[in-house]
Amino acid sequence: MKTEWLLPPGERTLPGLLRRQARLFGARPFLSMPGAEWRHADAAQAAARRGGALRAAGVEQGDRVAVMCPNRAECLETVLGCGWIGAASVPVNSASMGPQIQYLLADSGARLLVIDEAFLDRLETADLAATGLQQVWVVGASKAPADIGAVRVTSWPAPGDPVEAAAVQPADTFAILYTSGTTGPSKGVLCPHAQYYWWGANSADVLGVGEDDVLCTTLPLFHINALNTFAQAAVAGCRVHFLERFSASGFWPAMARTGATVVYLLGAMVPILLAQPAGAAERDHRVRIGLGPGVPEAAGTAFRERTGVLLLEGYGSTETNFVIATAPDSPRRGVMGWLRAGFEARVVDDADNELPAGEAGELVLRAGEPFAFATGYFGKPEKTVEAWRNLWFHTGDRVVREADGAFRFVDRIKDAIRRRGENISSWEVEQVLMAHAAVASVAVYPVRSELAEDEVMAAVVLREGASAAPAELAAFCTARLPKFAIPRYIDVLPELPRTENGKVQKYKLRERGVPPGCWDRSAA
Repeated sequence: MKTEWLLPPGERTLPGLLRRQARLFGARPFLSMPGAEWRHADAAQAAARRGGALRAAGVEQGDRVAVMCPNRAECLETVLGCGWIGAASVPVNSASMGPQIQYLLADSGARLLVIDEAFLDRLETADLAATGLQQVWVVGASKAPADIGAVRVTSWPAPGDPVEAAAVQPADTFAILYTSGTTGPSKGVLCPHAQYYWWGANSADVLGVGEDDVLCTTLPLFHINALNTFAQAAVAGCRVHFLERFSASGFWPAMARTGATVVYLLGAMVPILLAQPAGAAERDHRVRIGLGPGVPEAAGTAFRERTGVLLLEGYGSTETNFVIATAPDSPRRGVMGWLRAGFEARVVDDADNELPAGEAGELVLRAGEPFAFATGYFGKPEKTVEAWRNLWFHTGDRVVREADGAFRFVDRIKDAIRRRGENISSWEVEQVLMAHAAVASVAVYPVRSELAEDEVMAAVVLREGASAAPAELAAFCTARLPKFAIPRYIDVLPELPRTENGKVQKYKLRERGVPPGCWDRSAA
């Protein structure tokens, strides 16, 4: 890693990063996104002024502010303003519906919600009185918004007078990022300021980012991937473009238009791009490298042959950092990569005993730098102790460490589903289906799709004498779940396979796969 990127330990905070950025790269072009064109010096100023508006609204150090917006300046300003004054932002997945929004607000204790007008009607199915919410700022309001019960609702306010940065410490919480639970509700990951700084420095180092690079992402700012792209550009002094959404047909024209040299793709996005007709646009760009975690080896090879872009594999999670990665000169592909400097990794059995190379077990991780990992789960000390037991973070992922030190992914131990780059809690989908009057029991689990990712499948047992077609059950989910979490396959069964003590044997359902004649929402 470049020594000039290393901040003194006490300055590994958002204010420390933005002040360094302004000092070293002030006049250089920095950021382009809907609603903003910034030079590097503008980032600190925007944070200070949005921090002033937050302070004027009563937000104090340690408070939580939820934000539910697409990739536009107001979203980023909120995150930066919170970090500047020592509050914690709580990015909300823009696909969330009323029940999920209510849960996140209540669980985080957010006092303020910043929400795009396009999502405002989703609050109608959320009981805001059951949360600690006091006020809502509506972004892009076309008319004066009305209060919701006792919650004051106003249009997005103008930037306030700039305020001095709070005396935040590297261990203080920068953001609470919710990652889907596997046996229960989503957990809020406490991401400290130092972790955010290290995310940017480590990712920029893996990708070889320099001052002349142009980063471009279509990924949403409620994910660590896109938030981390901002940090990469701030650390390296380069330029970054945030696009509103991913478009298969518009992807390469957008890369050419922005002059991008570094791109960010999730596993399923690559097969989608490869499914497009081959054309000159795939080569008419400046992109030299991309980050593509979860891309199958064959797809990565085909992508490079068609587009000239090398995709690097890597491993990290909201709780950890960019700890394992390939490099342009890696001896082989098809693996997660090799352990990066500053981190430790083991593959362990159920009792946390380290396993030899070649034997599959759970990946556990540890960081050498203080607060380079998350500090736990908000309001869930028992879950924190469980995940960080024996002073190692337990990823829940089953991997093999091979003889040359490469780590190869096998499967997920946790009962989670990964689709379209989103972590889906099977438990949350099951709770929605169980709320249907005709459903007696249900098991939700992943099956593989043609896009080399998970599809959501539900095995449903109906109550005696009740009837419900799979299409009806899917429609029931539509108003209660994000679109990406709605089951694609629904199989109505007479009973679920169970152990002697009544636990559902999901492995038997997964092994069964998608039986002939199973209802398929995409076909329907």
